This record gives sequence, structure tokens and C-alpha cells, in this order.
Amino acid sequence: MNPFTPTEAPEEYGTGMTLACIILGLSFLIGVPGNLFVIWTILRSMKKRSHTVMLILHLAVADTVVLITLPLWIYSMAHTWEFGEGMCKALVYLISTCMYSSIFFITLMSVERFVAISHPFVMLRWGNKSFMNRFLLFLWLLAFSMGTPAILTQTLNQTGGVTQCFFREFSSDTQAIIIVCLETVAGFVLPLVILSICSCHVSMKIKKLRFNSKPKSVVLVHAVVIAFILCWLPHHIINIIDVVCLLILDTEHEYVPEYLVF
Repeated sequence: MNPFTPTEAPEEYGTGMTLACIILGLSFLIGVPGNLFVIWTILRSMKKRSHTVMLILHLAVADTVVLITLPLWIYSMAHTWEFGEGMCKALVYLISTCMYSSIFFITLMSVERFVAISHPFVMLRWGNKSFMNRFLLFLWLLAFSMGTPAILTQTLNQTGGVTQCFFREFSSDTQAIIIVCLETVAGFVLPLVILSICSCHVSMKIKKLRFNSKPKSVVLVHAVVIAFILCWLPHHIINIIDVVCLLILDTEHEYVPEYLVF
């Protein structure tokens, strides 16, 4: 597969990069303090931590790791990438790993909620701390392995004399299809199916119960699925569009502007 090359006009490219910098800057300013507060609260105030609390802790850690890399991306968007190809690969690999781990933790929270409501006796057998720690370790190792394609494909590209770290170079069409499909299926389709099934079962169980906050609980359950779709669907649509355009139209150009890929 030939490398993708951005085709947008300089004015559009500059405006898009500026908008991306603003969004990433706001994400950094809001997200880092918020996640650090969650981590600090759990570690300092909660001596006995449930499975859900542990998942929230690991989720906050993964999100924080991604957020603290944002100043480097903002600087490179505003100027140029000055940190070399090795750092480019390492950061994208780290972000990919944390992306997968976050998705896995959110999915596991939904599964745990479903098991706790539908099969409470099973939950009692799984309720020990050592089991959860082993499972968390497994999810982290799985996320690290799923992020490996970033090391193989991520590289630097030149845009109007400016170097950026948004470029994925595939050695063949087959490699591109496998990597994009794996990312979409493992990072979106399967988690979404599991989230949807668990949420529907939990919602039906809640509706049969008698307590005042029942409507709010149902809304919260569905809000998790909706938020997951809104956050991750655009990313996977972009990946699929680029690969489909490349394969069907046999073109070297990226059909999605480069500043949207990040």
C-alpha cells in the first residue's frame, strides 16, 4: 500500500490544526486535573475498594497517561515534530495501548454490573481481590499487545515542509485491512455488542425493581452506551473511509483531513 499523503489546501490545513490545538488544549486543562483528582481520591480515601472502584482507578490512570502527552501534540501541530521517529512510534503506541485498556475497562464494568444483578452468586465467587488483580493484569497485557501495530506502521510525514507524526505506512493492502479491521472489531464492534447486551439486561432488571431512582438508573445505563458510540465511532469511520477509498479508488491520497485523524 502506498503511503497516505494529505491533500487539503494550506488554508484549510492551518485552520484545522488550530481547531485541533484548541480542542486538545481544553481536553488537557479539564481532563488532567479531573482524572488526577479521581486517582487521588481513590488512593487516599478508599481503603476498601470494590471491583468497580478498581476499574475506575485503572481507567483514570489510562486516561491520564494519554492526556499528559497532549502538550507535545499541540506543540507539533503549531510548529513541527522535533522529537524523532522513535518518539513518534513510542507515543502513538502508548496512546493506542491506553485507548484499548480504557475500552476494556469500560466493557468489564458493564459485564460486572450485569453479573452482579443477574447472577449474584457467581459474583460472590469472583469477588476476591486476587481474581480482579489477575484480570486487570490480563487486560493491560492484552492492551499492550493490541497496540503493537502502531510501532510497525507509525512514521513521520512532510506537509509543506512541516514534519508531523500522524502518518501510518502499510507495507501492503493486506496489512492495512488486517490492522484496521482488528482495531475496529476489537476496539469498537465487540465492546459495543457486549456493552449493549449487558446494558439491555441490566435495564430490564432495574425496571422490575421498586425504588424511586429507577428512571435515573436506566438513563445512566443507556448513557454509557451512547457515550461510547459518540466517542469512538468517528475514529473508526475515519479509518475505514481511508482504507476503503484506497482499495476501491486505487488512490494514494487521504480522503479524511489529516488533522481529524488524531
